[in-house]
Amino acid sequence: MLATALTFGLAGAVASTCEALGALKLPKTTIEAATAIAEGAFIPPGTTTPPSEQSPFKTMPAFCRVAGVIAPTSDSHIQFEVWMPVRDWNGKLQGSGNGGFAGVISYPQLAGPMRMGYAVALTDTGHTGGDAKWAVGHPDKVVDYGYRGIHEMTEKAKAIVAAFYGSGPKKSYFSSCSNGGRQALMEAQRYPEDYDGIIAGAPANDFTHLMSSFAANALALMSDPASYIPAAKLNAIEAAALAACDANDGVKDGVLDDPTRCRFDPSVLLCKDGDSDSCLTAPQLAALKKIYTGPITARGKRLFPGYLPGGETGFTGWAGWITGMAPGRSAQFSFAIQFFGNMVFGDPNWDYKTFELNRDVRVADNRLSLILNAVDPNLKAFRARGGKLILWQGWSDAAIAPERTIQYYQAVRSKMGEKAAAEFVRLYMVPGMQHCAAGPGPNVFGAVPGSPQANPENDMSAALERWVESGTPPGSIVAAKLASDFDPLSKVLRTRPLCVYPQVARYVGSGSTDDAENFRCEAAPRAKR
Repeated sequence: MLATALTFGLAGAVASTCEALGALKLPKTTIEAATAIAEGAFIPPGTTTPPSEQSPFKTMPAFCRVAGVIAPTSDSHIQFEVWMPVRDWNGKLQGSGNGGFAGVISYPQLAGPMRMGYAVALTDTGHTGGDAKWAVGHPDKVVDYGYRGIHEMTEKAKAIVAAFYGSGPKKSYFSSCSNGGRQALMEAQRYPEDYDGIIAGAPANDFTHLMSSFAANALALMSDPASYIPAAKLNAIEAAALAACDANDGVKDGVLDDPTRCRFDPSVLLCKDGDSDSCLTAPQLAALKKIYTGPITARGKRLFPGYLPGGETGFTGWAGWITGMAPGRSAQFSFAIQFFGNMVFGDPNWDYKTFELNRDVRVADNRLSLILNAVDPNLKAFRARGGKLILWQGWSDAAIAPERTIQYYQAVRSKMGEKAAAEFVRLYMVPGMQHCAAGPGPNVFGAVPGSPQANPENDMSAALERWVESGTPPGSIVAAKLASDFDPLSKVLRTRPLCVYPQVARYVGSGSTDDAENFRCEAAPRAKR
Protein backbone atom coordinates (compact mmCIF):
# COMPACT_ATOMS: atom_id res chain seq x y z
CA MET A 1 0.00 0.00 0.00
CA LEU A 2 2.83 2.38 0.77
CA ALA A 3 5.23 1.10 -1.85
CA THR A 4 5.06 4.41 -3.71
CA ALA A 5 5.98 6.45 -0.64
CA LEU A 6 8.89 8.78 -1.23
CA THR A 7 12.34 8.18 0.17
CA PHE A 8 13.61 11.12 2.18
CA GLY A 9 15.88 12.12 5.04
CA LEU A 10 15.37 14.30 8.12
CA ALA A 11 17.38 14.70 11.32
CA GLY A 12 19.54 11.72 10.46
CA ALA A 13 16.64 9.37 9.73
CA VAL A 14 15.73 7.93 6.36
CA ALA A 15 12.24 6.59 5.75
CA SER A 16 10.61 4.90 2.78
CA THR A 17 7.46 3.62 4.46
CA CYS A 18 5.12 4.81 7.19
CA GLU A 19 6.59 2.31 9.62
CA ALA A 20 10.07 3.73 9.06
CA LEU A 21 8.91 7.00 10.63
CA GLY A 22 9.17 5.19 13.93
CA ALA A 23 12.93 5.81 13.72
CA LEU A 24 12.54 9.54 13.04
CA LYS A 25 14.61 11.66 15.44
CA LEU A 26 13.05 14.95 16.52
CA PRO A 27 14.11 17.18 19.43
CA LYS A 28 12.76 16.05 22.80
CA THR A 29 10.30 13.75 21.03
CA THR A 30 9.64 10.04 21.16
CA ILE A 31 7.77 8.42 18.28
CA GLU A 32 5.74 5.67 19.92
CA ALA A 33 3.89 4.38 16.86
CA ALA A 34 4.09 4.76 13.10
CA THR A 35 1.46 2.57 11.53
CA ALA A 36 0.01 2.18 8.04
CA ILE A 37 -3.79 2.02 8.29
CA ALA A 38 -5.78 0.51 5.44
CA GLU A 39 -8.84 2.27 4.03
CA GLY A 40 -11.75 2.14 6.49
CA ALA A 41 -9.80 -0.05 8.93
CA PHE A 42 -8.93 2.34 11.77
CA ILE A 43 -9.94 1.14 15.23
CA PRO A 44 -9.39 3.75 17.98
CA PRO A 45 -6.94 2.69 20.71
CA GLY A 46 -8.69 1.07 23.65
CA THR A 47 -11.42 -0.45 21.49
CA THR A 48 -11.60 -3.69 19.53
CA THR A 49 -14.77 -3.19 17.50
CA PRO A 50 -14.28 -2.57 13.76
CA PRO A 51 -15.90 0.63 12.48
CA SER A 52 -19.60 0.36 11.66
CA GLU A 53 -21.17 1.74 8.51
CA GLN A 54 -22.13 4.87 10.50
CA SER A 55 -18.67 5.36 11.97
CA PRO A 56 -16.65 8.40 10.84
CA PHE A 57 -13.71 6.02 10.48
CA LYS A 58 -15.42 3.74 7.95
CA THR A 59 -14.99 6.23 5.11
CA MET A 60 -11.42 7.23 5.91
CA PRO A 61 -8.80 6.70 3.22
CA ALA A 62 -5.63 4.73 3.81
CA PHE A 63 -3.30 6.79 5.97
CA CYS A 64 -0.12 6.84 7.99
CA ARG A 65 -0.74 7.27 11.71
CA VAL A 66 2.12 8.65 13.81
CA ALA A 67 1.73 8.92 17.59
CA GLY A 68 4.33 10.28 19.94
CA VAL A 69 5.24 12.19 23.09
CA ILE A 70 7.01 15.55 23.34
CA ALA A 71 8.86 16.47 26.54
CA PRO A 72 10.16 20.08 26.42
CA THR A 73 10.64 19.92 30.22
CA SER A 74 11.26 17.10 32.68
CA ASP A 75 7.61 17.32 33.80
CA SER A 76 6.13 17.48 30.30
CA HIS A 77 4.36 14.59 28.59
CA ILE A 78 2.63 16.03 25.52
CA GLN A 79 0.96 13.25 23.58
CA PHE A 80 0.20 14.02 19.95
CA GLU A 81 -0.88 12.34 16.73
CA VAL A 82 -0.30 13.15 13.08
CA TRP A 83 -2.39 11.47 10.38
CA MET A 84 -1.37 11.66 6.72
CA PRO A 85 -3.36 10.35 3.76
CA VAL A 86 -1.39 7.94 1.59
CA ARG A 87 -2.93 9.26 -1.63
CA ASP A 88 -4.34 12.59 -2.76
CA TRP A 89 -2.77 14.73 -0.04
CA ASN A 90 -3.78 18.33 -0.73
CA GLY A 91 -0.42 19.68 0.42
CA LYS A 92 -1.83 21.27 3.59
CA LEU A 93 -1.66 20.71 7.35
CA GLN A 94 -4.76 21.15 9.49
CA GLY A 95 -4.10 21.65 13.19
CA SER A 96 -6.92 21.40 15.68
CA GLY A 97 -7.44 22.26 19.33
CA ASN A 98 -9.20 21.12 22.49
CA GLY A 99 -12.23 22.12 24.47
CA GLY A 100 -12.27 22.66 28.22
CA PHE A 101 -9.18 21.50 30.06
CA ALA A 102 -8.11 19.35 27.09
CA GLY A 103 -6.57 16.03 28.18
CA VAL A 104 -7.74 13.90 25.26
CA ILE A 105 -7.01 13.28 21.60
CA SER A 106 -10.32 13.15 19.74
CA TYR A 107 -10.05 10.70 16.87
CA PRO A 108 -13.24 11.82 15.10
CA GLN A 109 -11.79 15.33 15.17
CA LEU A 110 -8.81 14.05 13.20
CA ALA A 111 -10.89 11.94 10.84
CA GLY A 112 -13.00 14.75 9.37
CA PRO A 113 -10.32 16.92 7.73
CA MET A 114 -8.20 13.93 6.77
CA ARG A 115 -11.09 12.58 4.70
CA MET A 116 -10.87 15.88 2.81
CA GLY A 117 -7.20 15.39 1.97
CA TYR A 118 -5.41 17.19 4.80
CA ALA A 119 -2.57 15.98 6.95
CA VAL A 120 -3.92 16.54 10.46
CA ALA A 121 -2.49 16.99 13.96
CA LEU A 122 -3.91 17.00 17.48
CA THR A 123 -2.54 16.85 21.03
CA ASP A 124 -3.80 16.33 24.57
CA THR A 125 -1.60 19.37 25.56
CA GLY A 126 0.33 17.35 28.14
CA HIS A 127 -2.10 15.54 30.43
CA THR A 128 -5.04 13.14 30.40
CA GLY A 129 -8.50 13.56 31.83
CA GLY A 130 -11.14 16.24 31.44
CA ASP A 131 -10.57 18.07 34.75
CA ALA A 132 -7.69 20.20 36.09
CA LYS A 133 -6.48 17.96 38.92
CA TRP A 134 -3.26 17.41 36.98
CA ALA A 135 -2.34 21.08 37.51
CA VAL A 136 -1.70 20.83 41.26
CA GLY A 137 2.07 21.01 41.81
CA HIS A 138 2.84 20.87 38.07
CA PRO A 139 3.53 24.38 36.75
CA ASP A 140 5.20 23.04 33.60
CA LYS A 141 2.04 21.14 32.70
CA VAL A 142 0.05 24.35 33.10
CA VAL A 143 2.39 26.02 30.62
CA ASP A 144 2.01 23.06 28.24
CA TYR A 145 -1.76 23.44 28.48
CA GLY A 146 -1.61 27.22 28.24
CA TYR A 147 0.36 27.55 25.02
CA ARG A 148 3.36 25.25 24.64
CA GLY A 149 1.57 22.02 23.76
CA ILE A 150 -0.10 23.28 20.57
CA HIS A 151 3.10 24.94 19.36
CA GLU A 152 5.20 21.82 20.01
CA MET A 153 2.59 19.68 18.22
CA THR A 154 2.68 22.02 15.23
CA GLU A 155 6.46 22.03 14.89
CA LYS A 156 6.69 18.25 15.16
CA ALA A 157 3.76 17.72 12.80
CA LYS A 158 5.41 19.81 10.10
CA ALA A 159 8.63 17.82 10.44
CA ILE A 160 6.77 14.51 10.26
CA VAL A 161 4.79 15.64 7.21
CA ALA A 162 8.03 16.68 5.50
CA ALA A 163 9.57 13.31 6.31
CA PHE A 164 6.63 11.33 4.98
CA TYR A 165 5.93 13.24 1.78
CA GLY A 166 9.41 14.56 1.03
CA SER A 167 8.37 18.18 1.54
CA GLY A 168 6.55 20.12 4.22
CA PRO A 169 3.03 21.52 3.94
CA LYS A 170 2.60 24.37 1.47
CA LYS A 171 0.06 25.97 3.80
CA SER A 172 -0.90 25.28 7.40
CA TYR A 173 -4.25 26.05 9.03
CA PHE A 174 -5.69 25.89 12.52
CA SER A 175 -9.36 25.85 13.46
CA SER A 176 -10.99 25.24 16.81
CA CYS A 177 -13.58 26.53 19.25
CA SER A 178 -13.87 27.48 22.95
CA ASN A 179 -10.57 26.64 24.66
CA GLY A 180 -9.52 25.70 21.14
CA GLY A 181 -10.38 29.26 20.10
CA ARG A 182 -8.11 30.47 22.90
CA GLN A 183 -5.40 28.17 21.57
CA ALA A 184 -5.97 29.59 18.09
CA LEU A 185 -5.44 33.16 19.27
CA MET A 186 -2.45 32.09 21.34
CA GLU A 187 -0.88 30.76 18.15
CA ALA A 188 -1.49 34.02 16.29
CA GLN A 189 -0.07 36.06 19.17
CA ARG A 190 2.86 33.94 20.37
CA TYR A 191 3.81 31.85 17.35
CA PRO A 192 2.78 33.80 14.24
CA GLU A 193 4.96 31.58 12.05
CA ASP A 194 3.06 28.39 12.87
CA TYR A 195 -0.06 28.88 10.73
CA ASP A 196 -1.00 30.76 7.57
CA GLY A 197 -4.69 30.88 8.42
CA ILE A 198 -6.49 30.60 11.75
CA ILE A 199 -10.14 30.25 12.72
CA ALA A 200 -10.91 31.04 16.36
CA GLY A 201 -14.47 30.15 17.34
CA ALA A 202 -16.00 31.41 20.61
CA PRO A 203 -12.50 31.91 22.06
CA ALA A 204 -12.02 31.53 25.81
CA ASN A 205 -9.08 33.89 25.42
CA ASP A 206 -9.65 36.03 28.53
CA PHE A 207 -9.41 32.85 30.55
CA THR A 208 -8.82 34.12 34.08
CA HIS A 209 -11.68 36.60 33.86
CA LEU A 210 -13.97 34.08 32.19
CA MET A 211 -13.43 31.62 35.03
CA SER A 212 -14.00 34.44 37.52
CA SER A 213 -17.33 35.21 35.88
CA PHE A 214 -18.24 31.53 36.23
CA ALA A 215 -17.50 31.70 39.95
CA ALA A 216 -19.48 34.93 40.28
CA ASN A 217 -22.48 33.33 38.57
CA ALA A 218 -22.25 30.34 40.91
CA LEU A 219 -22.40 32.68 43.89
CA ALA A 220 -25.30 34.64 42.39
CA LEU A 221 -27.31 31.45 41.95
CA MET A 222 -26.32 29.39 44.98
CA SER A 223 -24.92 31.45 47.86
CA ASP A 224 -28.58 31.75 48.92
CA PRO A 225 -30.66 28.66 48.03
CA ALA A 226 -33.61 30.95 47.32
CA SER A 227 -31.68 32.52 44.42
CA TYR A 228 -31.26 29.34 42.38
CA ILE A 229 -33.19 29.37 39.08
CA PRO A 230 -34.46 25.89 38.18
CA ALA A 231 -34.17 24.75 34.58
CA ALA A 232 -37.96 24.55 34.42
CA LYS A 233 -38.11 28.37 34.52
CA LEU A 234 -35.81 28.93 31.53
CA ASN A 235 -38.67 28.61 29.03
CA ALA A 236 -40.46 31.52 30.68
CA ILE A 237 -37.30 33.66 30.68
CA GLU A 238 -36.59 33.04 27.01
CA ALA A 239 -40.22 33.53 26.02
CA ALA A 240 -40.31 36.91 27.77
CA ALA A 241 -37.10 38.02 26.06
CA LEU A 242 -38.40 36.98 22.65
CA ALA A 243 -41.73 38.69 23.27
CA ALA A 244 -39.85 41.91 23.96
CA CYS A 245 -37.32 41.77 21.13
CA ASP A 246 -37.87 39.08 18.49
CA ALA A 247 -39.48 41.49 16.04
CA ASN A 248 -36.66 44.05 16.31
CA ASP A 249 -34.84 42.59 13.31
CA GLY A 250 -37.94 42.52 11.10
CA VAL A 251 -38.52 38.78 11.32
CA LYS A 252 -40.26 36.87 14.12
CA ASP A 253 -38.41 33.58 14.04
CA GLY A 254 -37.46 32.81 17.64
CA VAL A 255 -33.96 34.26 17.14
CA LEU A 256 -32.53 37.60 18.24
CA ASP A 257 -30.19 38.67 15.44
CA ASP A 258 -28.40 41.12 17.74
CA PRO A 259 -29.29 40.70 21.42
CA THR A 260 -27.34 43.83 22.40
CA ARG A 261 -30.17 45.84 20.85
CA CYS A 262 -32.75 44.07 23.02
CA ARG A 263 -34.20 46.26 25.78
CA PHE A 264 -35.57 43.40 27.83
CA ASP A 265 -36.41 44.14 31.46
CA PRO A 266 -36.61 40.78 33.30
CA SER A 267 -38.64 42.45 36.06
CA VAL A 268 -41.76 41.56 34.06
CA LEU A 269 -41.17 37.98 35.27
CA LEU A 270 -41.55 38.81 38.97
CA CYS A 271 -44.08 36.45 40.57
CA LYS A 272 -47.29 38.20 41.61
CA ASP A 273 -49.53 35.31 42.66
CA GLY A 274 -47.14 32.79 44.18
CA ASP A 275 -44.17 30.92 42.77
CA SER A 276 -44.48 28.92 39.55
CA ASP A 277 -42.44 27.91 36.50
CA SER A 278 -43.83 30.92 34.63
CA CYS A 279 -42.33 33.56 36.94
CA LEU A 280 -39.33 34.40 39.12
CA THR A 281 -39.19 35.14 42.80
CA ALA A 282 -37.41 38.32 43.94
CA PRO A 283 -34.15 36.46 44.81
CA GLN A 284 -34.23 34.61 41.47
CA LEU A 285 -34.82 37.86 39.60
CA ALA A 286 -31.85 39.45 41.37
CA ALA A 287 -29.64 36.50 40.35
CA LEU A 288 -30.83 36.72 36.74
CA LYS A 289 -30.00 40.41 36.55
CA LYS A 290 -26.48 39.71 37.83
CA ILE A 291 -25.96 37.07 35.12
CA TYR A 292 -27.20 39.42 32.40
CA THR A 293 -25.01 42.26 33.72
CA GLY A 294 -21.76 40.41 34.37
CA PRO A 295 -19.48 40.65 37.44
CA ILE A 296 -18.75 44.17 38.68
CA THR A 297 -15.60 45.00 40.63
CA ALA A 298 -15.48 47.10 43.80
CA ARG A 299 -14.50 50.08 41.62
CA GLY A 300 -17.60 49.68 39.50
CA LYS A 301 -15.86 48.17 36.47
CA ARG A 302 -17.46 45.30 34.62
CA LEU A 303 -14.85 42.56 34.81
CA PHE A 304 -16.43 40.43 32.09
CA PRO A 305 -19.53 40.91 29.93
CA GLY A 306 -22.80 39.38 31.02
CA TYR A 307 -24.82 36.82 29.08
CA LEU A 308 -27.37 37.97 26.55
CA PRO A 309 -31.13 37.35 26.49
CA GLY A 310 -32.94 35.19 23.97
CA GLY A 311 -31.14 31.83 23.92
CA GLU A 312 -31.63 30.50 27.43
CA THR A 313 -33.31 27.16 26.70
CA GLY A 314 -31.74 23.88 25.69
CA PHE A 315 -29.06 21.78 27.36
CA THR A 316 -26.39 23.56 25.32
CA GLY A 317 -27.87 26.79 26.67
CA TRP A 318 -28.31 27.83 30.28
CA ALA A 319 -29.46 24.43 31.54
CA GLY A 320 -26.09 22.98 30.62
CA TRP A 321 -23.84 25.93 31.28
CA ILE A 322 -25.23 28.44 33.77
CA THR A 323 -28.08 27.23 35.97
CA GLY A 324 -27.59 23.49 35.48
CA MET A 325 -30.29 20.89 35.88
CA ALA A 326 -29.80 21.16 39.67
CA PRO A 327 -27.70 23.36 41.97
CA GLY A 328 -23.99 22.73 41.43
CA ARG A 329 -24.50 20.73 38.25
CA SER A 330 -23.69 23.33 35.62
CA ALA A 331 -20.60 23.39 33.43
CA GLN A 332 -19.74 26.88 34.68
CA PHE A 333 -19.75 25.69 38.28
CA SER A 334 -17.52 22.74 37.43
CA PHE A 335 -15.04 24.91 35.53
CA ALA A 336 -14.88 27.45 38.36
CA ILE A 337 -14.18 24.71 40.93
CA GLN A 338 -11.50 23.12 38.78
CA PHE A 339 -9.82 26.39 37.85
CA PHE A 340 -9.65 28.07 41.24
CA GLY A 341 -9.22 24.90 43.25
CA ASN A 342 -6.54 23.21 41.18
CA MET A 343 -4.93 25.85 38.95
CA VAL A 344 -5.03 28.99 41.10
CA PHE A 345 -4.87 27.84 44.73
CA GLY A 346 -3.62 24.26 44.40
CA ASP A 347 -6.40 23.10 46.71
CA PRO A 348 -8.72 20.39 45.30
CA ASN A 349 -11.07 21.04 48.24
CA TRP A 350 -11.52 24.74 47.48
CA ASP A 351 -15.02 25.99 48.37
CA TYR A 352 -16.66 28.29 45.85
CA LYS A 353 -18.46 30.08 48.70
CA THR A 354 -15.10 31.58 49.70
CA PHE A 355 -14.74 33.28 46.31
CA GLU A 356 -14.26 37.04 46.58
CA LEU A 357 -14.23 38.71 43.19
CA ASN A 358 -11.68 41.48 43.63
CA ARG A 359 -9.21 39.47 45.71
CA ASP A 360 -9.34 36.19 43.81
CA VAL A 361 -9.29 37.71 40.33
CA ARG A 362 -6.10 39.53 41.31
CA VAL A 363 -4.54 36.27 42.49
CA ALA A 364 -5.60 34.43 39.33
CA ASP A 365 -4.25 37.20 37.09
CA ASN A 366 -0.93 37.40 38.92
CA ARG A 367 -0.36 33.66 38.74
CA LEU A 368 -1.83 32.66 35.40
CA SER A 369 -2.79 35.50 33.07
CA LEU A 370 0.53 35.45 31.18
CA ILE A 371 0.21 31.69 30.70
CA LEU A 372 -3.48 31.25 29.91
CA ASN A 373 -4.80 34.56 28.54
CA ALA A 374 -4.58 35.26 24.81
CA VAL A 375 -5.71 38.89 24.83
CA ASP A 376 -2.80 40.66 23.12
CA PRO A 377 -4.24 42.68 20.19
CA ASN A 378 -0.80 43.21 18.64
CA LEU A 379 -0.87 40.83 15.67
CA LYS A 380 1.70 42.71 13.59
CA ALA A 381 4.00 39.70 13.19
CA PHE A 382 1.12 37.45 12.13
CA ARG A 383 -0.07 40.01 9.59
CA ALA A 384 3.47 40.68 8.32
CA ARG A 385 3.90 37.08 7.21
CA GLY A 386 0.54 37.08 5.44
CA GLY A 387 -1.51 35.40 8.15
CA LYS A 388 -5.31 35.63 8.05
CA LEU A 389 -7.62 35.33 11.05
CA ILE A 390 -11.34 34.64 11.24
CA LEU A 391 -13.15 35.01 14.56
CA TRP A 392 -16.68 33.74 15.05
CA GLN A 393 -19.02 33.71 18.01
CA GLY A 394 -22.60 32.62 18.74
CA TRP A 395 -24.86 35.39 20.02
CA SER A 396 -26.62 32.88 22.31
CA ASP A 397 -23.46 31.38 23.80
CA ALA A 398 -23.95 30.53 27.48
CA ALA A 399 -20.27 29.68 28.02
CA ILE A 400 -18.26 32.52 26.44
CA ALA A 401 -20.12 35.82 26.82
CA PRO A 402 -20.42 36.99 23.17
CA GLU A 403 -19.44 40.60 23.76
CA ARG A 404 -15.97 39.56 24.95
CA THR A 405 -15.11 38.32 21.46
CA ILE A 406 -16.33 41.61 20.01
CA GLN A 407 -14.14 43.46 22.51
CA TYR A 408 -11.06 41.55 21.38
CA TYR A 409 -11.84 42.17 17.71
CA GLN A 410 -12.26 45.88 18.39
CA ALA A 411 -8.98 45.91 20.35
CA VAL A 412 -7.18 44.43 17.33
CA ARG A 413 -8.70 47.08 15.05
CA SER A 414 -7.66 49.81 17.48
CA LYS A 415 -4.11 48.48 17.88
CA MET A 416 -3.49 47.63 14.24
CA GLY A 417 -5.52 50.41 12.66
CA GLU A 418 -8.81 49.80 10.89
CA LYS A 419 -7.30 49.64 7.40
CA ALA A 420 -4.57 47.20 8.40
CA ALA A 421 -6.96 45.04 10.42
CA ALA A 422 -9.36 44.81 7.47
CA GLU A 423 -6.56 43.20 5.47
CA PHE A 424 -6.25 40.15 7.70
CA VAL A 425 -9.01 39.75 10.30
CA ARG A 426 -12.76 39.17 10.12
CA LEU A 427 -15.44 38.61 12.77
CA TYR A 428 -18.73 36.78 12.26
CA MET A 429 -21.45 36.89 14.92
CA VAL A 430 -23.90 33.98 14.60
CA PRO A 431 -27.51 34.72 15.65
CA GLY A 432 -29.09 32.05 17.83
CA MET A 433 -25.96 29.91 18.07
CA GLN A 434 -25.05 28.52 21.48
CA HIS A 435 -21.60 27.32 22.54
CA CYS A 436 -19.72 26.16 19.43
CA ALA A 437 -22.84 24.41 18.12
CA ALA A 438 -26.60 24.08 18.35
CA GLY A 439 -29.15 26.69 19.33
CA PRO A 440 -32.28 28.06 17.66
CA GLY A 441 -30.50 29.85 14.80
CA PRO A 442 -28.59 28.59 11.74
CA ASN A 443 -25.32 27.38 13.20
CA VAL A 444 -23.64 25.09 10.66
CA PHE A 445 -21.12 26.69 8.30
CA GLY A 446 -18.74 23.89 7.44
CA ALA A 447 -18.78 21.61 4.39
CA VAL A 448 -19.08 18.13 5.91
CA PRO A 449 -18.74 15.62 3.03
CA GLY A 450 -22.13 14.15 2.14
CA SER A 451 -24.08 16.73 4.11
CA PRO A 452 -26.78 18.93 2.55
CA GLN A 453 -24.53 21.87 3.44
CA ALA A 454 -21.49 20.49 1.59
CA ASN A 455 -20.88 23.57 -0.55
CA PRO A 456 -17.50 25.34 -0.43
CA GLU A 457 -19.32 28.67 -0.68
CA ASN A 458 -20.94 27.89 2.69
CA ASP A 459 -17.73 26.74 4.35
CA MET A 460 -15.78 29.13 6.60
CA SER A 461 -12.61 27.06 6.27
CA ALA A 462 -12.82 27.23 2.48
CA ALA A 463 -13.35 30.99 2.72
CA LEU A 464 -10.22 31.29 4.86
CA GLU A 465 -8.16 29.27 2.40
CA ARG A 466 -9.32 31.40 -0.55
CA TRP A 467 -8.25 34.47 1.45
CA VAL A 468 -4.81 33.01 2.24
CA GLU A 469 -4.11 31.39 -1.11
CA SER A 470 -5.86 33.70 -3.58
CA GLY A 471 -6.15 36.95 -1.69
CA THR A 472 -9.95 36.93 -1.88
CA PRO A 473 -11.36 38.40 1.35
CA PRO A 474 -14.35 36.52 2.75
CA GLY A 475 -17.77 38.12 2.54
CA SER A 476 -21.03 36.71 3.82
CA ILE A 477 -21.10 32.98 4.57
CA VAL A 478 -24.33 30.99 4.49
CA ALA A 479 -25.16 29.10 7.69
CA ALA A 480 -27.76 26.37 7.99
CA LYS A 481 -30.13 25.23 10.71
CA LEU A 482 -30.38 21.44 10.54
CA ALA A 483 -33.18 19.19 11.72
CA SER A 484 -30.72 17.75 14.25
CA ASP A 485 -28.06 20.05 15.64
CA PHE A 486 -25.59 17.20 16.02
CA ASP A 487 -26.26 15.28 12.80
CA PRO A 488 -24.54 17.02 9.87
CA LEU A 489 -26.39 14.76 7.45
CA SER A 490 -29.86 15.81 8.63
CA LYS A 491 -32.24 18.00 6.64
CA VAL A 492 -31.64 21.73 6.26
CA LEU A 493 -34.56 23.62 7.81
CA ARG A 494 -33.36 27.20 7.34
CA THR A 495 -30.44 29.15 5.92
CA ARG A 496 -29.25 32.63 6.74
CA PRO A 497 -26.19 34.66 5.71
CA LEU A 498 -23.56 35.35 8.35
CA CYS A 499 -22.32 38.87 7.79
CA VAL A 500 -18.92 40.39 8.34
CA TYR A 501 -19.24 42.26 11.64
CA PRO A 502 -20.63 44.83 12.26
CA GLN A 503 -23.03 44.18 9.38
CA VAL A 504 -26.21 42.21 10.07
CA ALA A 505 -28.56 40.21 7.84
CA ARG A 506 -31.74 42.07 6.91
CA TYR A 507 -34.83 40.53 5.31
CA VAL A 508 -35.53 42.06 1.88
CA GLY A 509 -39.27 41.95 2.51
CA SER A 510 -40.34 39.15 0.18
CA GLY A 511 -39.77 35.42 -0.17
CA SER A 512 -39.32 32.82 2.52
CA THR A 513 -37.63 33.97 5.72
CA ASP A 514 -36.07 30.49 5.87
CA ASP A 515 -34.00 31.15 2.72
CA ALA A 516 -30.70 33.03 2.87
CA GLU A 517 -31.34 34.36 -0.64
CA ASN A 518 -33.95 36.71 0.82
CA PHE A 519 -31.54 38.47 3.18
CA ARG A 520 -28.87 41.10 2.62
CA CYS A 521 -25.95 42.12 4.80
CA GLU A 522 -26.33 45.74 5.84
CA ALA A 523 -24.81 48.14 8.33
CA ALA A 524 -26.79 48.47 11.53
CA PRO A 525 -26.48 50.91 14.43
CA ARG A 526 -24.98 49.39 17.55
CA ALA A 527 -26.61 49.78 20.92
CA LYS A 528 -24.59 50.12 24.10
CA ARG A 529 -25.48 47.91 27.04
